[in-house]
Amino acid sequence: MSTYTIHGATGEWEVVIGLEVHAQVTSNAKLFSGASTAFGAEPNTQVSLVDAAMPGMLPVPNRECIRQAVRTGMAIEAEINKWSRFDRKNYFYADLPQGYQISQLYHPLVGEGQLLIEADEKAGIAEDKVIGIERIHVEQDAGKLMHDQHPTMSYVDLNRSGVALMEIVSRPHMRSPAEAGAYVRKLRSILRYVGSCDGNMEEGSMRADVNVSVRRAGTQELGTRTETKNVNSVRFVMQVIEYEANRQVDVLESGGTVDQETRLFDVATGTTRTMRSKEDAHDYRYFPDPDLLPLVLDDSFLEECRASLPELPDAKRQRYESELGLTPYNARELTAEVETFARFETLLAATAATIGKPEKDVATQVANWALSVAPGVVKGLGDEADLTNSTPAAQATILAMQDKGEISGGQAKEIYEIVLRQGGDPEAIADEKGLKQVSDTGAIEAAIDGIIAANADKVEEYRGGKDKLFGFFVGQTMKAMQGKANPAVVNQILKDKLG
Repeated sequence: MSTYTIHGATGEWEVVIGLEVHAQVTSNAKLFSGASTAFGAEPNTQVSLVDAAMPGMLPVPNRECIRQAVRTGMAIEAEINKWSRFDRKNYFYADLPQGYQISQLYHPLVGEGQLLIEADEKAGIAEDKVIGIERIHVEQDAGKLMHDQHPTMSYVDLNRSGVALMEIVSRPHMRSPAEAGAYVRKLRSILRYVGSCDGNMEEGSMRADVNVSVRRAGTQELGTRTETKNVNSVRFVMQVIEYEANRQVDVLESGGTVDQETRLFDVATGTTRTMRSKEDAHDYRYFPDPDLLPLVLDDSFLEECRASLPELPDAKRQRYESELGLTPYNARELTAEVETFARFETLLAATAATIGKPEKDVATQVANWALSVAPGVVKGLGDEADLTNSTPAAQATILAMQDKGEISGGQAKEIYEIVLRQGGDPEAIADEKGLKQVSDTGAIEAAIDGIIAANADKVEEYRGGKDKLFGFFVGQTMKAMQGKANPAVVNQILKDKLG
């Protein structure tokens, strides 16, 4: 079991973490209106009469937003509530035209679910762990205040007002910044697989409220928690937890008490600061929204939602290990993001077809190329790399030449560099630049004969038991062949001749 302990002056403390992730639902229109949800539009250009709370305008639920939330619930193995209801959360703020937010408190669309985070020794997670998810409820987003447009006034942009959000509420099951980071990354991956949220935290379409409390190590009673609002990156989530946990320990050890409050994270200083005292549900005077009927889902709708789900990360990772024979590390890395597995599967299919072998027989070669070799070459070239030249067909051709023994790993990198710089057919590049390996046994044998004749003393030492000298003969042969000899052929001929 991985542990994250804060060593205070009076003893050890444990941190308890829960996350409320707000994920913008992938939909062309808002939750209760037909206004666009496109990112980056000019302020107040995507606002319907409903979003602006004009008198007499009634909300109408967007079926696609409900469908995406249900699919998300199914992806985390959650209970889907066939009957749910919208409530009004009442508070006054300048970016909330109605004076209330339409949300779900008492009867959410999605109930209990779970999410698995995998062991990662480098990150400090010693074993797999299941994080409970309490609920997913659907709600509308508020607008945005802009404080930098005028020296004495704040402006309001209502483009986000009414955009559909899923609030995904975890149980307080996380015990370290590393576990919380892994949870957010895994949740973002699932949302992207499902297609219910793009997960772009930097654009605000996914953000987290971070709940942190501390307690004496070995105790079970929960401490007073604080909630840090609207944290918009995995790294910042982890920073908030580390800072806030240490701050609370310092407060308690100095004889103070932790206030239940809402806090904000200051990116520049890496610290949190008080925003307001933490409200309870009764402070918002929740009541059922009288303008909206309850949501009632029938079996055919649920079956349609379930049938539309793709293969999810955990299932894909297990398949990569069992059917393709990939290592757990490679399988985890390749399935972490939608873009990564999509590129891998496209390249795998192209390589298997080019070589003429089943996908499982070339999967390890393709995985190593996709995760290590190709990214290394791209990084080394920097701005010189034109990724439009890096087609699956070009990469598959390089891997096929390597599989046939026509080129070495080093030559494969050289050819790929040229492809990235200027494009072209990898086979033609290999011929033109003289980058193919020599597999002509006659030429290699002649070179080896010369090396053996010139190093008779080392031959005797090798035959006398100095096995490490075999590497010397390999090196001399490759040098004589200008690095172009097929290593497998060199090794076999040397073994035959040295005895």
